[in-house]
Formats: sequence, C-alpha cells, structure tokens
Amino acid sequence: MSNLTFPKPWKIAESESTPESIYINRRDFIKGTSLATLATTASFYGCGIGPTPDPNAPIEWSAIEEKIYPVKRNSKYTLDRDLTDENVAASFNNFFEFSEIKSDPKFHAQNLSIRPWTVEITGLVNKPQTLDVDDLYNLMPIEERLYRLRCVEAWAMAVPWTGFPLKALLDVVEPQSKATHIA
Repeated sequence: MSNLTFPKPWKIAESESTPESIYINRRDFIKGTSLATLATTASFYGCGIGPTPDPNAPIEWSAIEEKIYPVKRNSKYTLDRDLTDENVAASFNNFFEFSEIKSDPKFHAQNLSIRPWTVEITGLVNKPQTLDVDDLYNLMPIEERLYRLRCVEAWAMAVPWTGFPLKALLDVVEPQSKATHIA
C-alpha cells in the first residue's frame, strides 16, 4: 500500500502539453506583440493635454452682460461666515462638462459658449416660452445671493451665486392650477 501515488491535479500527460510548433515560435510572437504595443503607444504621441488657458484672462462680455454686471447683492441672503476664497472654490468642483479633474474647470469655464442655448417652457402654462440667455437677462431680475454649500463628501464652502428667482420665471409663464411639478 505504500506504493500508491495520487497524481497532482495540475499534472497533465505529455501528449496534452503545448505542441513544439507553437512554443518554438514564441520569439516571433513576442516580437510581434512588442511591435504592436510600440505602434499603439506611438499613435498616442501628441494627444496629451493642450495648453492651459489663463483663468485670469479678461472676460469678453456681451452688451447685455456689460449692463448687468456687477450684479446687485440681495441683502436677504447673508452668511455667518466669510466667503470661501475664490481660488479654493474654483479649484474644487464637479463640472464634468469641462473636465473629470476637479481642479480643471476654472481653466475651461470661460470657454463655455452659452449662445445659442435656449430654455423651452411648455406644458401646463398659459404662456409657453422659448428663451435664450439674452431673453432671460432682459426679463429676469438678476441678483447675487450668498449661499453656503455643503456636500456629502464632507466639504463645504460659502460662495456668491448669481441668477434669478424661479418665481420670477414662473410669473412670466403663468403655470396652470393643474401643474404639479417642474421638469
């Protein structure tokens, strides 16, 4: 009984191993995959990040924006703390339209083109509208408010916000009494 041997599960018969014609050509295989890797890597040369725009470059305002800015601050919205430094606030945000890197949007935000974007308001309203940004500037009471933003990621900042009250837009389009939500 001492001569009983149990084959290891990984041990295979000689006839089941890789044929010599395949493994003898491994050098050709390695050479081919190395060349393919080199060619693929070389094709990405020059595809890096381009020049970084200057976030402090002067802003080009439209005629309407020249009239509106700087916006008057609404004194009803005050804070119990100082505003977060602009460089800190601009360096930590999730505007993935500009970049997946949280510190990048401040370098790209000034290149965002907001024209010819429009907002279409339809449904249960008495006065359906299609408005572009200039219409909104002309129709709405643009104001600045101070807000404290808190995130589930355990960060917070106090920042100015410029825009208009939703109520002002609803007054323009006159929602019907059957309307229950805004989408």
